Amino acid sequence: MLERVSNLMRSNAPRSRGLRTMLAAALLTVAAYAAAAELRSDHPSSYVVKRGDTLWDISARFLKKPWLWPEIWQANPQIKNPHLIYPGDVLSLAYLDRVAVQPGARTDSPVNAMPLADIEPFLKDLRIVHDITNLPYVVGLEDDRLHAVRGQVAYVRGLDGAAAGQRYLVVRPEKRFRTPGNLADSGAVDLDARGDHMRLAGFNDNVWGASSSSGELLGYELMTQTTGTVTRGEVNGLQVSTLLLDAEGRDVRPGDRLIPVEAQTYDLQFIPHPPKQANTGNISVISVSDHYKFGGTRDVIAISGGARDGIDNGTVFSLWRHGTVVADKIASGLDRNAGFPLSGKSARLPDEFAGHAMVFRTFDNISYALVMSSVKPVHLGYEAKHPDASY
Repeated sequence: MLERVSNLMRSNAPRSRGLRTMLAAALLTVAAYAAAAELRSDHPSSYVVKRGDTLWDISARFLKKPWLWPEIWQANPQIKNPHLIYPGDVLSLAYLDRVAVQPGARTDSPVNAMPLADIEPFLKDLRIVHDITNLPYVVGLEDDRLHAVRGQVAYVRGLDGAAAGQRYLVVRPEKRFRTPGNLADSGAVDLDARGDHMRLAGFNDNVWGASSSSGELLGYELMTQTTGTVTRGEVNGLQVSTLLLDAEGRDVRPGDRLIPVEAQTYDLQFIPHPPKQANTGNISVISVSDHYKFGGTRDVIAISGGARDGIDNGTVFSLWRHGTVVADKIASGLDRNAGFPLSGKSARLPDEFAGHAMVFRTFDNISYALVMSSVKPVHLGYEAKHPDASY
C-alpha cells in the first residue's frame, strides 16, 4: 500500500498542494497502522522515565519488538530527538499510536539503549587483534618479581626505537577465537602466559569443547591490565626497554603484551536495528563473559561475526539453540533386548529461541553483544539470527 501511494504522488507531482497534503496524510495514516501493529496489547497509556531505565526496557513496555523504537518514535514531530529521553519525561501514546513525550525537568543525563555499567569493562578493557606474535611483551619484572603493579617497573622486549615518555597499554591475551568446527566446538580456547593454548595435565586438547586448530582464525581477545610509560629505551647494549607502570589496574606478569595507548575507539550511544545484510551467514556465540558455557539477561557474549559481515554497533540478533536430531523410535521400531532403534530413522527438531542480544562493540571478525532479554540460558554455540526470525 505504501508503494502505491508513493507512486501516485510521483505521477501527480504537478497537481495542487491540496492533493499532496492529502496523500501525505494518507502515508502518515498507513505508517500509523504499521506502528500500531507493533504495539503490545497490554501497553500502558503513559510511563514516567526513571533513572536507571534503558530505552530497550522502556520500549518493551510499549512495543512487541523493542529494537524497532527508533522507527516508531522518529516519525513523531513532538520528539525532536528520539534517542534523547530523560528521567522525568512522560511518555504516552497520545499521537497516532506513536510514543509522544512530555519533557520533565531534564536535570539528569539521557537514558541509553543499554545499561552502560554492564558493558563499560568490555568497552574499555577488551579488544580483538588478529595476531599477537609480533607484539612487544614483558620479559621480566623489577626485583625478579612474579607480578608487578603501579609504581613498579617492567622490562619489555620488542619496543625497538621506543623513546622515553611514550605510553603503552599492557594487555594480556585471554582467548583465541576460531570459527566453530561443529556444534560441540565453541571455537574459543583459553590462553596461558605465553599466549598459547592452555592445556591441563591429564586432559586432552578438546576438554573444554574447543578445538585448538580447526576453523578460520578470528582473532585474539586482549584484556587491559594497566598502562605504563617508557623511561628508558634499548640503550648501551640493553635488549629491553624499561616501562614504569603508572596507573591503577590489574597486575602485570611476564608474557603480557603491549599496544600503543589510543584515543577512545568505542561508542557510548547505540541505536538498535536489524542486521544490514539479509544473510549474515553462520554466526554463533563463541564466548560468554565470566561463565563457563552459558549466560542470561545482562551478560556479555562474543559472536563469530563482525564488520566484514556488515555488523555494526546497535545490530540486534535473536539467539537460538540448534534443533537436535533424535531417533524416531516409533517409525524405526525398538529392539526389545538391546533397547535401541532397529533402523536409523530420525527426526530433526526445530531450533529453540533463547533471547535477543544487541552488539555494542565490533571488530573485523568478532563482536561483543549484551543479552537484552532471554527466556532460557544462552549457551556457547547458539546461533545468532535476524531478530524477527521465527524458527
